[in-house]
Amino acid sequence: MSLQALNDRSRQIFRQIVETYLETGEPVGSRTISRADGIHVSPATIRNVMADMEEAGLLEAPHTSAGRVPTDLGMRIFVDGLMQVGNLTTAERASLEARAEESGLTTEDLLAQATRKLSGLSHCASVVLVPKEDDGVRHIEFVPLAPDRALVIIVSENGHVENRLIDLPPGLPATALIQAGNYLNQRLAGRTLTEARAMIEEDLANHKTALDVLAADVVEKGLAVWSGADEDKASLIISGQANLIDDVTASEDLERLRRLFEDLERKRDLVRLLELARQGEGVRLYIGSETNLFSLSGSSLIVSPYMKGANNVVGVIGVIGPTRLNYARIIPMVDYTAQVISGQL
Repeated sequence: MSLQALNDRSRQIFRQIVETYLETGEPVGSRTISRADGIHVSPATIRNVMADMEEAGLLEAPHTSAGRVPTDLGMRIFVDGLMQVGNLTTAERASLEARAEESGLTTEDLLAQATRKLSGLSHCASVVLVPKEDDGVRHIEFVPLAPDRALVIIVSENGHVENRLIDLPPGLPATALIQAGNYLNQRLAGRTLTEARAMIEEDLANHKTALDVLAADVVEKGLAVWSGADEDKASLIISGQANLIDDVTASEDLERLRRLFEDLERKRDLVRLLELARQGEGVRLYIGSETNLFSLSGSSLIVSPYMKGANNVVGVIGVIGPTRLNYARIIPMVDYTAQVISGQL
């Protein structure tokens, strides 16, 4: 089902249903919609339109009510095609722009402060992925352990040594490991791991390397190892979980909240999702079952990447809450917070 498949009357009714649900948190009935401004059709007509939307997967009927609520798909269509994003007030902008007066704050301190501000203004939980230290790599080497396994030794500029295991493609000659190591060390010289990885990924994607197929496969596996290492080092700050309790009104809401708290405890899964968001541009939304992480808790994640320097994305910040979020207000709030952080960094 797409927005284009709805006629003007159906769009108007659908928009009113979603906006009423976002405002009240209650299932919406046809009589309520018929009384709304601009709706000039009977409750019976509205019920027929709602039935069509339910069949199309945009609405659903909770078992305890005759009214309807938007599904995750319905909410996505509303957010992408019908919602009008609002503007932040002067006071909200000033609150997000205010910097701590203390001197000597670390990057993590600044980000923790930003999450507290964002959670306070949005009345949601806020999350931020803290940038990893990327001091550069001095040397990388592949050491064969078995015909199908090798040890990757990564020595950073500060002398830190990491060892990772990778699987090797069948029939790989020993010379391919040497070729892969030489290729990587040439590109690592004078660059951080993030910078080198971006260059190598571009080389591989555009077939600009002098590597043979098997050696290129080893390099790609090395990139995957580095991504995993980054994830393990990632630091995650979560603030304002208590804000989520304020809107709990029913036992099923309490159960969804319990599941959301369990989701937040699985920080590794959340970090993976945020790492994916870091690769995009602008605000990203994940609504309910669109991700496995929030499929049971019925929650939404709104995030935006922030930068350190021109075009150098280092992390993401955003909010987590129920799918019944004030998206029109929170989307610009998350976007502006990311811009403020980029400026501070």
